[in-house]
Amino acid sequence: MLASLAPRTHLFSNSKPPSSPKSPLCCSLPSNPWTLSAIADKNRLIQSLSKQGNLKQALKVLSEEPNPTQRTYELLILSCTSRSSLSDVHRHLSGNGSDQDPFLATKLINMYSELGSVDDARKVFDEIPQRTIYVWNALFRALTTAGEGVQVLHLYRQMNQSGTRSDRFTYTFVLKACVASEDSVELLRKGKEIHAHILRHGYEAQVHVMTTLVDMYAKFGRVACAAYVFDEMPVRNVVSWSAMIACYAKNGRPFEALELFRDMVLEKNESFPNSVTMVSVLQACGALAALEQGKLVHGYILRRGLDSILPVISSLVAMYGRCGKLEQGQHVFDQMEERDVVAWNSLISMYGIHGFGKKAIRVFEEMIDSGVSPSPISFVSVLGACSHAGLVEEGKMLFNSMAKGHGMYPTAEHYACMVDLLGRANRLDEAAKVVAEMRIEPGPLVWGALLGSCRIHCNVELAERASRRLFELEPTNAGNHVLLADIYAQADMWSEVKRVKKFLKSRALQKVAGRSWIEVKRRIHLFMSVDDFNPHKEQLHALLYNLATEMKEKGYVPQTSVVLYDLAEEDKEQIVLGHSEKLAVAFGVINCSHGEPIRITKNLRLCEDCHSFTKLISKFAEREILVRDVNRYHHFQNGECSCGDYW
Repeated sequence: MLASLAPRTHLFSNSKPPSSPKSPLCCSLPSNPWTLSAIADKNRLIQSLSKQGNLKQALKVLSEEPNPTQRTYELLILSCTSRSSLSDVHRHLSGNGSDQDPFLATKLINMYSELGSVDDARKVFDEIPQRTIYVWNALFRALTTAGEGVQVLHLYRQMNQSGTRSDRFTYTFVLKACVASEDSVELLRKGKEIHAHILRHGYEAQVHVMTTLVDMYAKFGRVACAAYVFDEMPVRNVVSWSAMIACYAKNGRPFEALELFRDMVLEKNESFPNSVTMVSVLQACGALAALEQGKLVHGYILRRGLDSILPVISSLVAMYGRCGKLEQGQHVFDQMEERDVVAWNSLISMYGIHGFGKKAIRVFEEMIDSGVSPSPISFVSVLGACSHAGLVEEGKMLFNSMAKGHGMYPTAEHYACMVDLLGRANRLDEAAKVVAEMRIEPGPLVWGALLGSCRIHCNVELAERASRRLFELEPTNAGNHVLLADIYAQADMWSEVKRVKKFLKSRALQKVAGRSWIEVKRRIHLFMSVDDFNPHKEQLHALLYNLATEMKEKGYVPQTSVVLYDLAEEDKEQIVLGHSEKLAVAFGVINCSHGEPIRITKNLRLCEDCHSFTKLISKFAEREILVRDVNRYHHFQNGECSCGDYW
């Protein structure tokens, strides 16, 4: 028994036992792995190295391969991570004429575009004689991405003349090119021509093409055209629905955006709203200050599991802020596991529009301390917050920090914020100096901010200077003329008011009508300053008349200087009493339960009379009233406003 347990003797007494599988001798390779017969095919080796990202070694092997295949070159191109490495591969292709292969030329153009070298992409295109539709499309895509929309449209004409027929991708790229430049009038005309091409060549059933067409019209503000295209689409997907909802939301049509969202949800198809859809829907809720609608949408987002997507959460923060619920907006922000610059911007903007400038600055500083770099929009938000709160010195420091601390040059929007900041504080000379010393050409935003400041402080001379530039830049914008007329009216220059009104009439230009919205019991009600068809008109006017009479006994004096008519004082009082926000306030007093805040949104700046009137109503009716005008929030309570009469 014991003998059976003794170790066995090997057949040859001087031999050694076999090596263990873990022995390094078993896995040793020749010093030059390319000598192995299994990978003698250099093309496959180059392809393998390219897939592994070992471009340097792949190029070394390429120099030893006399006949690289198309697939080899394709993988080499796709493995490039810099312009210099792509240029090396390009030289190899040029050496044997492979750069004339339309397939490889397409890959080169795409990769040069991805690496930000559109000029090199154009050179590849120019040097290839045989241009397939794929080559054309690759260059269209590259130029559109680079914002060279005009070039795309010129080349599109050349392509048509060459006899190459467009495909659905061509139309997508050239439509996007129409909005990739600033010459909006000419490019809109081009876009309409392309629309005609699409119909002529039978692409109206291509959902991707038609969705891009909707998006193009939306970006030009042609809502009716976009709606027509959408309505005529035989097939729609979630992208189509989202594009049309975004069109309404971004072009001041929030009612229609919410109605279309409802239709999308109710329609029996597989186009469930996605995160892009919800961002636009939340934007529409915020635009109307429709808090109850916003809460319903928030619930839908939770049920659909979209509450972990950053753009959606950031939009929720913005929506609650624009609906006057700062605590809820802050709560949503605090619950975020990850925060990008868009989320921080939403919070900064939320506090800014409510007049909490110092809080907005603290949030801005917290963002930087957390390691998130500010974007240009961050500075727009925080500078706007400083403007609403009258924090002039803080705003100037932040503006100067853009270039010095963050390597960011101010845009026209940032300069407009600075002009507004200084102008509101009645530092109009400084504001004018900012305009004069701008490193870029002042545009409508900047001159508009200066004109608005002149209105606040009734500076006729500077207003005339700013308005002259605005009339040149925006000849069809009636609002600039109306603003100048307001300033003339404040200065009792009635002959000038008449001259401006006569000019508007001769040009058939009409001012934007004042509109106000209020949400009551989840329904949104619209009021206009002149609305003879409103069923509540008589009831609301009666209430307002009684309130005005009672408040006059307590010291209320109507501020009729906002009326651009040289009328009797009594007639002017009747006009200001019919302003849309007063009608909305009266409707809220009647229909909102006591203790429930009255939330109103207005499409224009709150006039001085409506501001003082609403302050008094908040005291007499013992109601909390929140009014968001085009600039900021006004929180009225017990006869006071959160803006401190600085707006």
